[in-house]
Amino acid sequence: MSDEKVLPFMEHLIELRKRLIVCTVALVIGMGVCWNFSDNLLDLVERPLTGETYLTNVKKIIYGEVRTRFPAVYQHYKLADEVNATPEKRKLNYSAPLEPFFVQCKLSMLAGFVLVLPVIFHQIWLFVAPGLTRKERKLVVPFVTATSFSFLLGGGFFLIVIWPVIINFSLSYEAAGLQSWFNLSAYINFCLRLILVFGLIFELPILSFLLARFGIVNYQMLATRRKYALLASSIIAAFHADLITMFVIMIPLYLMYEVSVWVALLFGKKRQPAVVQE
Repeated sequence: MSDEKVLPFMEHLIELRKRLIVCTVALVIGMGVCWNFSDNLLDLVERPLTGETYLTNVKKIIYGEVRTRFPAVYQHYKLADEVNATPEKRKLNYSAPLEPFFVQCKLSMLAGFVLVLPVIFHQIWLFVAPGLTRKERKLVVPFVTATSFSFLLGGGFFLIVIWPVIINFSLSYEAAGLQSWFNLSAYINFCLRLILVFGLIFELPILSFLLARFGIVNYQMLATRRKYALLASSIIAAFHADLITMFVIMIPLYLMYEVSVWVALLFGKKRQPAVVQE
């Protein structure tokens, strides 16, 4: 390898190290800030175990409509017992020394990561900026804002909408002789992993927007590969053991691909009309 090729490669490594150091320092600071709020974060993640979620209110509304329109059905299936049932508050359990401490570290780290997302995305932009044009470099503020907001939207969507569905489905298997006994680490790891997955899923339209603006992809390229996107979504979702979680991941992932297709159509780089030579 010639010296001309080695030098730019080493410069890229030095630049990458610099960006990683800044991201690491920002993550440590963010983790330190969020450490004091780790108990509140744990309460938020544990909320579906209390039985008081939006699903409870939705169920009451639906059962109320059934009682009004189909009173015989309401009485036959004893839906009043479910409506008037007192929610059972469940607690997480741990069985290893220092397990709650390490869970607190994980919660603080993820919350700190979310807190410093603008810094991390800005460092990513600065790393790729030398390969961009002057006009493209001006997109730094929209890029950092959009990517940070998209990740927050994905993580929030999972935590507020999807997470209660998963836990409610898991608790529905409780019966005589079968009682839930959630482990603290397994519960938190499962939740944090899916928060990251959904945050990344919601980044797909932003990635599609950038690639389309730079002319790397276009609507036609993405639209003709829908079946491969569906297959890829299924494969990614298949890494999760239970069927419900697989569908919970696969459906939003493919829907985000569909959004990416239309983003490429609306904001993609327009092709210049061919010049007809006389």
